[in-house]
Amino acid sequence: MSLPRTLFCGPSGWSYPHWNGVVYPKLKPRGFHALEDLSNHFDAVEINTSFYQSLQPELATLWLKKVAHNPKFLFTVKLGRRFTHERSLGPAEIAHFKEGLWPFHRARKLGCVLMQFPWTFRYTEENRAFFVALRRAFHEFPLVAEMRHASWLHEEALGMLMDHRVGFVNIDQAPYTKGMPPASLLTSGIGYVRLHGRNPQHWEREFGRPGRALAAHDYLYSPKELQEWKQRVDQIRQHAAAVFVFANNDVGGKSVANALQLARMLGDDRHLAPAQLIEKFPEELSEFRAERPVQPALFADCERRAVA
Repeated sequence: MSLPRTLFCGPSGWSYPHWNGVVYPKLKPRGFHALEDLSNHFDAVEINTSFYQSLQPELATLWLKKVAHNPKFLFTVKLGRRFTHERSLGPAEIAHFKEGLWPFHRARKLGCVLMQFPWTFRYTEENRAFFVALRRAFHEFPLVAEMRHASWLHEEALGMLMDHRVGFVNIDQAPYTKGMPPASLLTSGIGYVRLHGRNPQHWEREFGRPGRALAAHDYLYSPKELQEWKQRVDQIRQHAAAVFVFANNDVGGKSVANALQLARMLGDDRHLAPAQLIEKFPEELSEFRAERPVQPALFADCERRAVA
């Protein structure tokens, strides 16, 4: 049995080369598709590639087919940085981005669109005006907003989100001056939680400082830390029509391991996990069983033949 019908938990993104041999089999069977495999364990995924470029409708249609076996499955889509970071409101760009959203929307598989703003996007009169304009530009879709500056916790700012029916994204991140702290706020019918990890290099990326990109999301949440978020999610669920919880600490498959743990805490009793992920996180996933048997000797032999 999966989570209650209004609760969704999963990882942010699913196409990472460093997940091969960790989340996905190193030697993939014929017809294997990463999204299809992941949808056996979760009921939602956050599309993050859309932050860098618009989605192609044909690709969106393919993804919908890959999760068709899971009728509960929903997608959330990250709005392009051209809008949230570069502050574009060009009609042609907006229309082009919407083309990739319509297949999900028409299939009733779009949970919401995530607007992730940078820390520099503070609650000012100018930014408020831009926010309202951006919300109107994408008025056809349910929206949630991730604000990384604590000024958006002001009562007036939260009231504006409510007035425009935009959900507040509760985030976990490395602490920083005026950074958004953990919360359990709800400003629309959609509750949203994102766990970025607490690696200080997360903030180095926020300000464009040099450093390894992957390191920013290299953080494994402890059961105690996940339990704290479980309590916040339970608070949000009391009044939300739907709640989405995503782990964004993707390095080494940590987001999948933590999302599985948190989903179990929230009531998911499927208790299935990729065999190779259980091998990497035996303590964290001790209550899970492998989705398919592992034959180390056979795999090792296949790898030797492939190399040869």
